[in-house]
Amino acid sequence: MSKADLLQWMEQNEEMFTEMAQDIWDNPQLAFEEEYASQLQMKTLEQAGFRVQNPVGDIDTAFVAEYGSGKPIIGVLGEFDALPGLSQQAAVTQEEVVPGGPGHGCGHNLLGTAGVEAVTALKEKMTQEDLSGTIRYYGCPAEEVLSGKTYMANAGVFDDLNCALTWHPGNSNTVMNMRMQAMVSIKFHFKGITAHAAAAPHAGRSALDGVELMNVGTNYLREHVKDGTRIHYVIENGGLAPNIVPEASSVWYYIRAESKNQVEDILKRVKKVAEGAALMTETEVEHEITAFPYDTLPNDHLNEIMYRNMGESDVADFTKEEQTFAEKLVQTINTQNDRGTFGNEVDRLLPVDLYYDKQLAGKSIQGSTDVGDVSWIAPMGMISTTCAPVGVQLHSWQATASFGSSIGYKGMHLAAKTMSLTAYDLLLNRDHVLEKAKEEFNERTKGETYTAGIASK
Repeated sequence: MSKADLLQWMEQNEEMFTEMAQDIWDNPQLAFEEEYASQLQMKTLEQAGFRVQNPVGDIDTAFVAEYGSGKPIIGVLGEFDALPGLSQQAAVTQEEVVPGGPGHGCGHNLLGTAGVEAVTALKEKMTQEDLSGTIRYYGCPAEEVLSGKTYMANAGVFDDLNCALTWHPGNSNTVMNMRMQAMVSIKFHFKGITAHAAAAPHAGRSALDGVELMNVGTNYLREHVKDGTRIHYVIENGGLAPNIVPEASSVWYYIRAESKNQVEDILKRVKKVAEGAALMTETEVEHEITAFPYDTLPNDHLNEIMYRNMGESDVADFTKEEQTFAEKLVQTINTQNDRGTFGNEVDRLLPVDLYYDKQLAGKSIQGSTDVGDVSWIAPMGMISTTCAPVGVQLHSWQATASFGSSIGYKGMHLAAKTMSLTAYDLLLNRDHVLEKAKEEFNERTKGETYTAGIASK
């Protein structure tokens, strides 16, 4: 079974995986609640002959599906959680399926399914050629709250990997050789003293005042952090009623920067701001960290082989109907200043060319993912494929519409083929790529050992 045979198998069976992706898109569920997608993928992989470990890290929707034995051990990462408030038909006008319901505005119905498709096809090849080695699919929950893979990492399921492969739906066929940012998700809970706001305001100590003063102080801090840093927040609890001095109030922060060390430095300063706000208002403050993913660590050796295999994967062009869909969808947004995707300037709404800008290597880009944790445990390769028109942003209703359309499914199959062909090459370890990838990994980590930013769930 040559690579051509592998591609032929995937093309003959792609409808099954299109239906899986559509099924998950039709049944979106939020972080840690992805029972439908998780059960569907586990059942499919078990029927294909994979050994399934579930739950992982005390998370019911997390699982690992494995086939084969011995080294090398190649991992493929998958995700399947949806986003709140992004319910949408696969249409060019905003039409909710469920009012206020969740939707796959980040394309995780595609992301995980491509991984299942890739490892299932590769399993067929391993069986026919009697190949040694191990392939694993990681069913990873809760990427949207940036913690699912961290909990899985705490369980040690990534520790013995030789490498990991992954992808993300996007607006072009490109290698992800940039670094996404490290991030901490932290909640500050202020506690004060309740009182009648009119009759006895002097008797109260407002927890909301503590939150608001903290936010003011943090806004001044923005002037004194490195360019590219992001600090944003929402007030989760502002009190019960205007005539009651709030006894409890909470604010939820995301802090992002190029590296985990930079985030830790900024976090120390934000904590001091919170302590100062509590001192000014005579309240108390506590905090809880809900996510703390690393920045992503690209691996050029793995990205090179993924890029080559993307070129061998029969990139499908888009039909006239798909082009029309894309044009109408983009008309609903302002794309005047957004003609690029991950740094690549493109000249059509649905790019089919392959992009690999080596000048972007190591450049920090906005956005964070718990994929970063895995990339600090084992060498990782990552690509993106055209699943939505250029100009459509992730986490939008237009993205949900795209990822539930044939445009999204074409990009998904390209990603699946790329990962499957790459994993096949890595099982054979041609040109000693795995050793070279490990050497690069060691150089970039500089001896820093991965430490999970949050404890077990």
